[in-house]
Amino acid sequence: MDNVRIDKWLWAARFFKTRSLATDAVDNGRVRLDGERIKPARAVKLGDKLLVDNGAEIWEVLVLAISDHRGPAPEARLLYEETATSVAKRENDAEARKLYREPGTTIKGRPTKQDRRALSKARG
Repeated sequence: MDNVRIDKWLWAARFFKTRSLATDAVDNGRVRLDGERIKPARAVKLGDKLLVDNGAEIWEVLVLAISDHRGPAPEARLLYEETATSVAKRENDAEARKLYREPGTTIKGRPTKQDRRALSKARG
């Protein structure tokens, strides 16, 4: 199993819910190999250093194993190892989100006039 596409590997490693989302992320430059943009058909190799932005978080990982089958999450975690700087950055980002909530996160559905005014006031 030496020849697995990067989009298929990202799907198998559970960074993206569907393979088409993984393909779109690679096409849009949200997945980088050693800092460079790649194409979805690029084969992933052991030891590759990937920067993955899945929309919610940014991961910096090293490829430890190659698979093209999507299995349970504990098996998917064995495919990669997250770098120490990436772990620290994600924890800092999570702490920052706890301390400062975005103004619009408390609004459910379409904002009312009162909600809109509060958002405008918060933005400045």
